[in-house]
Amino acid sequence: MSIDFSKERWEKVKDNYRKWWAGELDRPLIQANLWGRDPERTRPDLPNHGFTAFYDFSVSAEEIVDLWDYNLSCVRYLGDSFPNIWPNFGPGVIAAFLGATLETGSGTCWFIPKKKVEPKDLHFEFDPDNIWFKRVKDIYKAGMSKWDGLVQLSMTDLGGNLDIVSTFLPAEQLLFALYDCPDDVKRLAWDAHKMWWKYFDEFNSILQPKSPGYTAWTAIFSEEPYYMLQCDFSYMIGPDMFDKFVKPELAETCKKLTNPFYHLDGPGQLPHLDSLLEIKELKGVQWVPGSGAADCTQWPEVYRKIHNAGKLIQIFGDINTLDIIADQIGSAKGIILVGWGSGNEDELNKGLEKYGVI
Repeated sequence: MSIDFSKERWEKVKDNYRKWWAGELDRPLIQANLWGRDPERTRPDLPNHGFTAFYDFSVSAEEIVDLWDYNLSCVRYLGDSFPNIWPNFGPGVIAAFLGATLETGSGTCWFIPKKKVEPKDLHFEFDPDNIWFKRVKDIYKAGMSKWDGLVQLSMTDLGGNLDIVSTFLPAEQLLFALYDCPDDVKRLAWDAHKMWWKYFDEFNSILQPKSPGYTAWTAIFSEEPYYMLQCDFSYMIGPDMFDKFVKPELAETCKKLTNPFYHLDGPGQLPHLDSLLEIKELKGVQWVPGSGAADCTQWPEVYRKIHNAGKLIQIFGDINTLDIIADQIGSAKGIILVGWGSGNEDELNKGLEKYGVI
């Protein structure tokens, strides 16, 4: 196998991430990917798609996994990096599992309800024969067969529970329902919660026990169940509504997951940060300012609040991003840098040495 990784490397990854989650690692985690490695194999005749859903069903799961194998073989995994792949079927793909139409185009995926329904008439049911559910299962099975646990397969983007509900009660309909039929919204949030866990467990029944552990669309490794939770719908509601309709289900999921993180997306979600930080079981926060906003280094007050609450922090960027944020909060401990890559090994090693990774 041409992927540049080993069981011995996995043991080191497990040990460092275990300490980081426990607050026992006196340095940040830094994932550094060195691009340009000779893959020692021929590239498959298949285009690279950021969204796995873009591949026609005539392309087999095995063919998709073989392309991923080639791509993973072109990388050297430095620092706290590890080989992982994320089957991307769009944010909140549970909506497609529950019967919404998955459409692709303009470089993204979205989900459309097949008909308009009133909240009182909306019910979710598990369908083992849903084509998208079976497609994701087939890809996971092909990946486990190909790599036998050498590659960590990420959980597909299941979605936030009110985000799933909002697919079937689009935008204004769900907003009005918060006032007109709050009990139905609460019921649907908990119904979506049950479905979320059903699909999470179904996929993990394929991935475990041979996978090294768990990860999600943000590739933080964890030996115990981890997920990057979210509720993008909360951008459109105030703190009172968040605490009433979002937080109870979110807190329950945090209790069930060993290592839950939250995807705080955009300035519109900042009013909910204090409430989120009150969730004892929430381990960390990923702050993403979003399109049109100042980049993540320009929000020191956000990172200080997260850090002072004793939560872990995940950031995207490069070593300079880490330098700035570590300086803002007074420490690099408890931070993980994801997505840093280069074709220059000296550049990567210099950053890794600076923080004691190597």
